[in-house]
Amino acid sequence: MQSSRTRGIAAALLAAVTFGLTVPVAKAWFGGINPWLLAGLLYLGSGLGLATWAATQRRAWSVPRNQLPWLAGAVLAGGILAPVLLLVGLRGVPASTAALLLTCEGLFTSLLAWVVFREHYDRRIVIGFIAIAGGAVTLAMAPGSPQSAALVPTLLVLAACLGWGIDNNLTRVISLADPLQIAAAKGLVAGLTNTVLALGMGAQLPPLKVVALAGTVGFLGYGLSLVLFVYALRELGTSRTSAYFSVAPFVGAILAVLVLGEPFTVALVLAGALMGWGVWLHVTERHLHDHDHEAIEHEHAHVHDEHHDHRHDDGAPQGPHAHRHTHTPLRHQHPHFPDAHHRHDH
Repeated sequence: MQSSRTRGIAAALLAAVTFGLTVPVAKAWFGGINPWLLAGLLYLGSGLGLATWAATQRRAWSVPRNQLPWLAGAVLAGGILAPVLLLVGLRGVPASTAALLLTCEGLFTSLLAWVVFREHYDRRIVIGFIAIAGGAVTLAMAPGSPQSAALVPTLLVLAACLGWGIDNNLTRVISLADPLQIAAAKGLVAGLTNTVLALGMGAQLPPLKVVALAGTVGFLGYGLSLVLFVYALRELGTSRTSAYFSVAPFVGAILAVLVLGEPFTVALVLAGALMGWGVWLHVTERHLHDHDHEAIEHEHAHVHDEHHDHRHDDGAPQGPHAHRHTHTPLRHQHPHFPDAHHRHDH
């Protein structure tokens, strides 16, 4: 269990680092491209690259039929509606205000996980989340106080954040499926939707060389980040993964200082301290009590441990493997997160 927790934390933080590095790179290399079109090209590159990668694995489609509505809902909320709402809202919201508002994605993700999906949390987790979110807000407000914005555009940006929060929670439901396939599907739909809508709104397609470069950055940045994020959802649950991922703005800000020559500010130091404290509170969490596992049959990649002690006719395989297997009822006690096998009530 400890190793899966460690892998989940590493995946969530690496997802944040990968995504955070992509933002300043995109700003430096693609500053002249329509922002909406750029988002489409980045996601499209992510989806095409991941789909090609998934095809080389020759794995059967891993999302069960009864979970396809969850995937469709995640793609609709996070890949189609949220980008459109954001674009319309940005027309009436100053950039500084938008940067601040976008930190609400993590807030909506966690609130939905706690209130709607009944994911366990305690005071330590809430304080850690507030610290990380506080660091993100500090970064967003650093250039100056947010300017005033009209109510409707502000609500549209917040609605976009809510859409991504819904996306994250719905993706958690299907997180036992192959993260590569899930991320590829989301990237393709989000990429195609944003690209077509941007072109329809009059955006001009850049030269083919620039399109290819943007797609490559999208695959290496957004694509890898999506795969790692989905894997972390499986191991950590939604709110904790979202908290770790919220350090992405700090990673981008550090790269902007080192590579783009942007100033090293007090706000950056304060944000780093808040986020570091919040991550420490999460990493050192210890949740321990007697709990029950109900009988369940499903398929996902796993290794043999106390939760996967079934037999194989040809002997137990070494290392991770995937097949349909049954969990028998079990009651025991050990430290755990609200991962795919620990979604019980408290």
